Amino acid sequence: MPLLKPVVSAGLLALMLAACSTAPAAPALDPVPPPARRPDAKTQLEYGNPPPPPPGRY
Repeated sequence: MPLLKPVVSAGLLALMLAACSTAPAAPALDPVPPPARRPDAKTQLEYGNPPPPPPGRY
């Protein structure tokens, strides 16, 4: 019986360390991509004007 106390203490310590070592949850994926950036003046000079955006779906 005198060995029971250190074994239980070591088990509780191991459980506490295991609970603290879990990885944080991954961020949720955003289903909507960010809007496209407008080309600046330097990009327009180097590559020309971009093509017009595609027509809307509806």
